[in-house]
Amino acid sequence: MRRRIPCLIGLSVLFVACEAPPQTSTTDDEAPSLAVDRTTELGQLAWLAGAWINIDGGQISEEHWTLPAGGTMLGVNRTIIDGETVAFEFLRIEETPRGIIYYTSPGGRYPPTAFGLLRLDGQRAVFSSADHDFPMRIRYHRQGNRLYGAIEGEEDGEMKTSEWTWQLARP
Repeated sequence: MRRRIPCLIGLSVLFVACEAPPQTSTTDDEAPSLAVDRTTELGQLAWLAGAWINIDGGQISEEHWTLPAGGTMLGVNRTIIDGETVAFEFLRIEETPRGIIYYTSPGGRYPPTAFGLLRLDGQRAVFSSADHDFPMRIRYHRQGNRLYGAIEGEEDGEMKTSEWTWQLARP
């Protein structure tokens, strides 16, 4: 009988330690959401958050961004052609002591490249890296349910621009 008492005490401690987390204030019909501080520079980029998609024949381009929280926004971009993923990249916008930095890691295989926030005006943002050849600048702007993105810079001695337009698939 003495062996059972320590075991029961141990189980009691385990049940107390595994207590359910506190309930949120949302009802079953409400989805919880993050509170975004739009007074911060990062919070002013909340318009970028959502699932964005463009389907053009056999090509699908999509970009997904999280809401700003914890000093970051996280994103992923993917291009699918004829049912096969041909390109993807991991994206991050981070609040740092040096300001807002946009990081991109194409294919997830390379160390991220940093682009500083050059300009933020309403729902337009330009990120720039003078040390990088292509792209040197990354631009986004939103008009209603459309997101426009572009990269530009020097490639083989010539200025080059690539542009995308996505439709909001879900906020």
